[in-house]
Amino acid sequence: MNSKVFLVARILLGLFVLFFGLNKFFGFLEFGEMPEAAMNYFAGVGPTQVLKIVGVIEILAGLSFILNKYGALMALILMSISVNAVLFHATLHPAEIMGALILIILNIVVLIGYKDRYKEILRA
Repeated sequence: MNSKVFLVARILLGLFVLFFGLNKFFGFLEFGEMPEAAMNYFAGVGPTQVLKIVGVIEILAGLSFILNKYGALMALILMSISVNAVLFHATLHPAEIMGALILIILNIVVLIGYKDRYKEILRA
């Protein structure tokens, strides 16, 4: 992969997840009306503090990508959050799926950029 494309994708992904991770703690971005099923989902996970844990992971991943430290590890960890975001929006709130699609596409591009780091664990 072109190193400039990888650099831009890594920095964009870092800023993207850092912004949304910080939002989980400070709530500076307001979300509009959500379908009842999505509200029920958040009512269920809200008391468990799962979203705070996701926020911490997003902040750490964002800083890792921006500072280019442990990015390969954080790209793997962030992929589970990316898939869950796409699944949430595809099933419960499809009108707002664009952000989740951007997240997973950037995550895939960054994973491809780090593919040399995964060769050892993918070896049969």
